[in-house]
Amino acid sequence: MKPPEITSQIHTSIFNRLRFVLVETSRPGNIGSVARAMKTMGFSELVLVNPRFPDALQHEEAVAFASGAQDILENARIVSSISDALIDCNFAAAVSARLREFSPPIASPRSWATQLSQDVAIHGALLFGNERFGLPNEIVEKCNVLINIPANPVYSSLNLAQAVQILAYECRMAALGDTPPTTDIGFHGEFAGVQEIDGMFTHLEQALIAIDFLDPQHPKKCMSRLKRLFARTQLEVEEVNILRGMAKKMMDKK
Repeated sequence: MKPPEITSQIHTSIFNRLRFVLVETSRPGNIGSVARAMKTMGFSELVLVNPRFPDALQHEEAVAFASGAQDILENARIVSSISDALIDCNFAAAVSARLREFSPPIASPRSWATQLSQDVAIHGALLFGNERFGLPNEIVEKCNVLINIPANPVYSSLNLAQAVQILAYECRMAALGDTPPTTDIGFHGEFAGVQEIDGMFTHLEQALIAIDFLDPQHPKKCMSRLKRLFARTQLEVEEVNILRGMAKKMMDKK
């Protein structure tokens, strides 16, 4: 059994409070692409309202376009009404490129994602309409907010999966912030200490003098600039050793 605080964190996580709802989607491939877009951003709850194909979730095109996100399709639900799609949700957001005369307040993807991230009481649903017709007015007017993606006004048409990807990305970034991702890829050496770096600079200065690059009587600001340059790199022990090896070879050749 998970401790209460862990259970609470899971329950309030933005990734468990957001549902993606596709209304009357025509192409199974788009459904598969949406599943892929969701999974890459860490979301998993997908609901279809009256898709045009009865076997939309098992359709070969949907499975092919999901490209590894078949688990999203397998756990998705098909319902017959918006009311059924929004069960357990307390905030519905319609996504549309077309503004309406009578619509709920308009928000950008980023501002809405920020609101969702900050208010853990929100259990939201993002509604996306049919590829050709979008969402009907009667559905938009029932939503709490209308999200308009600020695309090129001359050509603002987005593929369904592209729109889902943008919203999912903004929600992920709102949840994670600007913290760089942790990764085990690549070499991570031990940072060099102050004394090791000072020793390296002494050695390097001797080598530069030995090859007549640096005049010890008139050094100007060369070493100061080199120290400033290397200060920006956060030298590692192995890198210091490489530089000292270079300095030694320079002095040996001289």
